Amino acid sequence: MLKKILIANRGEIAVRIIRACKELGIETVAIYSTAEPDALHVQLADEAICVGGPRAVDSYLNMQNILSAACNTGCDAVHPGYGFLSENGKFARLVNQCQLTFIGPSSDMIDLMGNKSSARAVMMKHQIPVVPGSDSIISSVSDGLAWAMKIGYPILIKAASGGGGKGMRVAYDANEFESAYKLATAEAKASFGDDTVYIEKYIENPKHIEIQIIGDHHNNYLHLYERDCSVQRNHQKVIEEAPCATLRAEVRQSMIVDALKAAAAINYTNAGTIEFILDQDQKYYFIEMNTRIQVEHPITEMITGVDLIKEQIRIASGFPLSVRQEDIQMRGYAIECRINAENSFHGFQPSAGTIETLVFPGGFGVRLDTCIYPGAKVTPFYDSMVGKLIVHGNNRMECIYKMRQALEEFIIVGITTNIDFHYYILNNPEYVKGIFDVGFMERLLRELEKSEK
Repeated sequence: MLKKILIANRGEIAVRIIRACKELGIETVAIYSTAEPDALHVQLADEAICVGGPRAVDSYLNMQNILSAACNTGCDAVHPGYGFLSENGKFARLVNQCQLTFIGPSSDMIDLMGNKSSARAVMMKHQIPVVPGSDSIISSVSDGLAWAMKIGYPILIKAASGGGGKGMRVAYDANEFESAYKLATAEAKASFGDDTVYIEKYIENPKHIEIQIIGDHHNNYLHLYERDCSVQRNHQKVIEEAPCATLRAEVRQSMIVDALKAAAAINYTNAGTIEFILDQDQKYYFIEMNTRIQVEHPITEMITGVDLIKEQIRIASGFPLSVRQEDIQMRGYAIECRINAENSFHGFQPSAGTIETLVFPGGFGVRLDTCIYPGAKVTPFYDSMVGKLIVHGNNRMECIYKMRQALEEFIIVGITTNIDFHYYILNNPEYVKGIFDVGFMERLLRELEKSEK
């Protein structure tokens, strides 16, 4: 087993990894920027090292400083968490060159699946359905127009690198194409340093379903069912559920088979997700693979009882998976709300400040993954998420009732959060009935805007 791990991240995921390490008897090293020397993950780790200034590029994205910290503290591994450098093939390669273990897939695998165009090609080779689109990157407006004509409008222009909704634009006809292409390539260049894009058929208002898979170095691959991540704004997930309440059993089984086929075909190791969109006829299409632990992994843990972070560490240590597929049973239902420091009713403006009063929710089946405490400072430099509220129950309706109660109990004074907005969603009739897709939030916000007028 690994002995000492540097966590190349911050916030709630750093806290989550530190706790898993402590349960495994592994020492931890936290990194932090000058903006948050008193962060919770800094206080919980066995050691902590400042790796740079407040800007992420100077600290949490500073590969040289992070690797120096790992080497100077005698670590034998690095866990990247999610975001930041978690899907950066160069970083994974440098970790290995420093004779350290990268807790994730190989750098080649990150590069292969991190490029959406090459990932599509891999899936097509193995007969896994993909959204109709270009079979290569789009090199010019004229090239794109030709492909759009073949595919048929509306089309979606997507950055080949990166994710999180960056570098994506929809064109409903040829008149919109050039503007959408220029905006997508410019945003892709600014966000990922890579302006290459490709084109897909735009599937309007699908569901976003992802299959959690995990593989070890002994050719063992298993799935942990699916998550419904359709409640999202600007391609950023807001509420996630496991499993998907409206997915037909035969479609679920087919998606699982394809996800495992994909993992085995590329000899994937560690935790990952195969992401699909599901149209209104329940036809599904591969869209991308995330080669890291997901923000929403807790709801999968709640319905399966498998600690995904511990499995990641075991796999990186060379051990086989601690569970077999037949051991994994879907038990009940789980919902996660991402708690953000933002004013959801006024343009989702980020909110920074000091936590003055804090009351956590509790009760049977309630879990809170967070990095805040009374006196903690929420800075404007990083992602606005300050925690994840997760509930588990026997069925979806029980989870909705439980989440409403948990949100009522959750009190944060000192910053503005989206707790009330989550409560608003949890009481929306369409959401309660399970009638939602990736266009749900947009419709909800339009209705809210009308009611305010």
